[in-house]
Parts: sequence; C-alpha cells; structure tokens
Amino acid sequence: MTAVSAVLATTAALLTTAVLPGSTASAAGAPAGYAFDGDARRVEGASGPSDAAPLEPGATYRSSLPRDGTLYYRLDLDAASDAYVTVTAVPGSGVVTAVDGIRVSVQDADGTSCSSDSATFGAARSPRPVTAWAVRETDPGGTRCQEPGTYYVTVERSRPEDSPPQDWDLELSAVTEPRPREAGASEAPESWDSASPEPVAGEAERRAGGDGFADATPVGPGAWRDDIRPGQTLFYRVPVDWGRRLHATAELGGSGDRSGYATAALRLALHNPVRGEVDDAAKGYAGRETAVGLAPLPPVAYANRYAADGQVAAMRFAGAYYLVVHLAAQVADDFGEGPFALTLRVRLEGASRSGPEYAGEPRPRGVFEVPVTERAAAPGAGGADDDLALKAVAVGGIGTGSALLLGLGVWTAVARRGARGVRGPGGA
Repeated sequence: MTAVSAVLATTAALLTTAVLPGSTASAAGAPAGYAFDGDARRVEGASGPSDAAPLEPGATYRSSLPRDGTLYYRLDLDAASDAYVTVTAVPGSGVVTAVDGIRVSVQDADGTSCSSDSATFGAARSPRPVTAWAVRETDPGGTRCQEPGTYYVTVERSRPEDSPPQDWDLELSAVTEPRPREAGASEAPESWDSASPEPVAGEAERRAGGDGFADATPVGPGAWRDDIRPGQTLFYRVPVDWGRRLHATAELGGSGDRSGYATAALRLALHNPVRGEVDDAAKGYAGRETAVGLAPLPPVAYANRYAADGQVAAMRFAGAYYLVVHLAAQVADDFGEGPFALTLRVRLEGASRSGPEYAGEPRPRGVFEVPVTERAAAPGAGGADDDLALKAVAVGGIGTGSALLLGLGVWTAVARRGARGVRGPGGA
C-alpha cells in the first residue's frame, strides 16, 4: 500500500466513524438539535457584575439563560485589541413571538455601553438558534471603552414577558483582533459593485448541512443540495479571503399540496468569522418552488469596519463565513413534515489579496485566515491536491474535526511530495 493510499484509508475511516462534537442523535424523521461545540467550557452567568465569571478570548462556552433577569460575564482586555463576543441562544421547542430573542452588550467597568445587538425570531415565529454579537473597538481617537481592564458581557431576553418559561441554552464565543502593525485606510471603500450577481447555475451536488457553527459543513463556490425539515436549521462554512466577494441563494423545492401559506418560511443568513450576523433574508412558502438571496455585499476588506452601513462593516475580516438556512416549523401545518429539497448556490468573486499584518496574534489563532485545507474552495487559490482535500471533507458532509484535519494535512503533504518526484526538500 502506498503512503497516499494509506492516508486515504485513514481519512475514509475518520469520515465514516467520526462523531461530531456536541452532536446529538435525533429521532427518526425529526430535525436534529443544535450541535454545540464539544470543546465548550461550562460557565454560569451571574446576576450582577461583582460575581461575573471570566470569558477567555479564543474559547467557547456553554451556559443557560432564564426567562427573567440579565446575566453577566467578565472580559479582561488590553488597550490594543478589538474584542468580539457572540452569543447563540437555543430556545428548544415551544411557542415564541416575532419580537422575542436575545440582547447582548459589552460594557466597561463603569457600566458604559461599548456596543449592543439583538436578534429576534422574526415574522415566522419559529423556534431556532438566534445569534447576537457585541464589540469593544479600540480607536486612538475614541473616548469610551478604550482603557485596558475589566469589561462585562450582558445577555438577556428581548421580550421576557412574552417568552417561554424554560431556560434557553447558550453558546458564547470571545475573539480578539490586534491592531495592524501599520496604519492603513481609516475610511470604508467609497465604491464597489452593488449589483446582485447571477446565482450559480448547474446541477447541485449533495452536501449535508451541519447542525451548528462548530460542525458547519465546508462548501465552496457551486450548487449544493440537501433535505430540510420544518423547524430545522442547517449550517455551512465558506472560506472567504481578503478581497473576495460572497453571494448566496437558497432554493426550496415544491410540495404536493399548494393550498396553504407559511410566512417567512425560508430564511437564509450570513455570519462572519466571529459569528456576527452580516445579513439575512426570508421568503414565504405556498407549496411552490421558492428562492431567497442575500443582499449584495462588498469584498472583504479591513477598512469595511469604518462604514456606517452595518452589513458592510461586518465584512471586515477574512476567514470562515457561515451560511445558515432555517425552514420554519409552521411549514408542517400546511405542507407536512417533509423533508423538502433544499439547494444552496454559492458564488465567490474577486481575487484574493493580502490582508493586514497584525501586531499580535488574534485569539483564537488563525481565525482571520483561510486555512490551507480550505483554500481549494477558492478557484485559483489552490492546486489539485487542495481540491482533493476539500472533496474528502465534502464526502462526509461534516465539519473538519482536529483528527480529520490531521489526516487531510498529511494526505496533502504526501501528495505534494509525490508530485515533486524524487527531488528532496528544497527542490523547486
């Protein structure tokens, strides 16, 4: 057996036997639940700042949110890094309202708000994971939230009086971004092509979506198909380098019954590498084929953060972007439990560019980079060996766990060495 064959066999075994962190088996015919990060640390939110437990940048946490009250968590930050805290709330089954959801903020030690964000269930009133993020940004000319020291993250329900009584599970992540070594543009790009590109055409390839951010399925440009059931949420991960522009649409197949209507039934959202929501769109369903697409977005650029438009500002880093598709639970009332055919069409445009050279290491390390194992998703950015690596990940329809990445890394390295023939290290 050749070295490449041996690695192929090992990788195949990983693909067929790996159990995703945080995944739970679902009952036959029922949507799978949210897949929490298997490495997430358990932390309890405090009722006030004095007892707040720390969140370490670069780590992911699990907690729970009661219906009433505000939870506090602590951040210890320096004066030279931006910090991003993202919270995903999983409500479970039950009745929710359009305006219910979560509100997240970052505050300094004096209680001054650095930023806040909220996420609601929307017009579909369908229980699903909702994600909000808050930021502490450093700015030499800034007047608040600039000092090093203690900061607090607060999490609460948007509409507790109308919210279900059960606790909601939470997944929290904290990310820090150092300043660039050299100052660059301090204003957002003035112009970019804001026309909506045509969706990717062609036959779709089957690719099962993940059940959470941690096990989001890697995809690149192309058309990908899966089945989705009412109440289910699917997660996909797209590597987007500096200078590249992402567009995506989601298509839902028709059903045999066309006598009903579900409001905002098909929802497509885009989240950036720190999991912050960039854009979302929803479309009603009447039993006929329907599609929903993201708004035109600019190429990824560091200077986007200076834009007044929140969608543009959110396209501020390279890395893994997430496409999240939800089919409202109410679809089952008129059209049955499904499953329904789902097609995701992903387009990447523009040439990769060099990003900023940071003065330190982001936490987690590499969060604002496109991994070598995923560069095959960007046309022209990788070779045939990288294409093979991406396809190996795709076959399993799963996210890349550490063991899988190790296998793929060895595979790619062995394949490249073989391509160079008998030339040793240092060969051209």
